[in-house]
Amino acid sequence: MIEILRTRARRGAQPLQYGQLSAELARFGHHVPAYEGSMPYLLEDASVRESPDGSSPLLSALVVLKDTGWPSSGFFKLARRAPYRRAGDDVVLWTREIEALREHYAER
Repeated sequence: MIEILRTRARRGAQPLQYGQLSAELARFGHHVPAYEGSMPYLLEDASVRESPDGSSPLLSALVVLKDTGWPSSGFFKLARRAPYRRAGDDVVLWTREIEALREHYAER
């Protein structure tokens, strides 16, 4: 999952839907349902592994709901808790996080 999201971030940080991520994972032999089971835990783990101290952008910002085009509430809860403590309303927080992903991964 981390490598899929890193690659996405390097290519301009365009969000992808949960179902698209699930399909990508299946291509690599990992069957993770899009809307139940381990998906939210794996997304949180990907963000925590990439930014254990909160200094890097959260990879899970890239994954959005099909119906809204926005991350789930789980992303916003993670982003606001320690050590991340991202500020702003949902629009500002997510917009900043996507931009930070673009900048962070463009350097790599």
